Amino acid sequence: MPVGEIIAIGTELLLGEIQDTNTATIARKFRDAGIDLYRTMIVGDNPERIAQAIREALTRSDIVITTGGLGPTVDDPTRLAVAKAFGTELEFHPKLWDQIQERFNRFQRRATENNRRQAYIPGGSTAIENPVGTAPAFFVEKDGKLVISLPGVPREMEHILQHAVMPLLDQHYQLNGIIKTFVLHTAGVGESQVDEWIGELENNANPTVGLLAHPGQVDIRVAAKAGSEEEADALIAEMVSQVQKLVGVAIYGSDQMTLEQVVLNRLALHNWQLSLVECGLGGAVAEKLNRAGFDVDRARVLPELCQVADLQRLAQKQLAATGTQVALGAGFYPGPVQQDLYLYLITPNSTLEVNRSYGGPPAQGLPWAVQTALDFVRRNIP
Repeated sequence: MPVGEIIAIGTELLLGEIQDTNTATIARKFRDAGIDLYRTMIVGDNPERIAQAIREALTRSDIVITTGGLGPTVDDPTRLAVAKAFGTELEFHPKLWDQIQERFNRFQRRATENNRRQAYIPGGSTAIENPVGTAPAFFVEKDGKLVISLPGVPREMEHILQHAVMPLLDQHYQLNGIIKTFVLHTAGVGESQVDEWIGELENNANPTVGLLAHPGQVDIRVAAKAGSEEEADALIAEMVSQVQKLVGVAIYGSDQMTLEQVVLNRLALHNWQLSLVECGLGGAVAEKLNRAGFDVDRARVLPELCQVADLQRLAQKQLAATGTQVALGAGFYPGPVQQDLYLYLITPNSTLEVNRSYGGPPAQGLPWAVQTALDFVRRNIP
């Protein structure tokens, strides 16, 4: 499989003025085509630094894609930077200038003289027509490697990537592989605990296993490289089976499945309905459940913090008032260092209560509390 790198170009990216979405789009295309992506970077609008980044990338990779810096202004340096990287000069292409003027004419506008800069591309490069914008793309091939420069406007970049670049890469490298991923979701355990369980599997070469922590949730990503989707699925299935044996009930779902969906599905299996009382959470639990179909009329949200005894009493009252079979009382008590969560659950089989504490970043306390509350319900619905 060929190896690729992505260089996103633009000082506005480094300043945080806009977000780089192009890298994620290209990465997904690479993954689906079986192209290994080992590195991405952002470089400001400086021709020398961009050229250096390209030269360095070519020592490691077969494919280097740049995005951005192909506009008509002085601070659009990618064309010059690529020329410097290959020790060549920019060359004017009359055909490209005709295409640029035609684009402007189509919208009853006149191409200005600075747009003429976009008709210059590095000597020895091949132009790629941009049918949805005014900035032509181009690629340079040397020693079996490709540098491909695409516009930074996401809509233009995506169109050229789909209709010109991926076919070019397929033809050049006879792409016949795939990289496929599968994600298992866990709740109620921390990242270190999951790592303790499956650390040995994280050293596997293919498929690879990795962890991604969120507030109240840890994802386990399994990624397989194979010659076909069927082969990738088989590799993933075998690894997922091993992970499931080691992690057990902490896994609540996979891929697009959400914890709130799992909770409501489990309740539905028993023809049970849930009522809810929240204090200190601002309705966050009800809001998340509502996205999966929960009737918020069965939720009572208290704006102020409440005592544990009051929360218990109100949960019992809510159960009776709504005619539901299950009631959850959730109280969140944030502090400067530690944030506490009290959960009280009434089911037809039992009444349970538990205290949980969170010591991570304060801003993550609320989403942690919501996930922890939902997981408490999940684990106690048979």
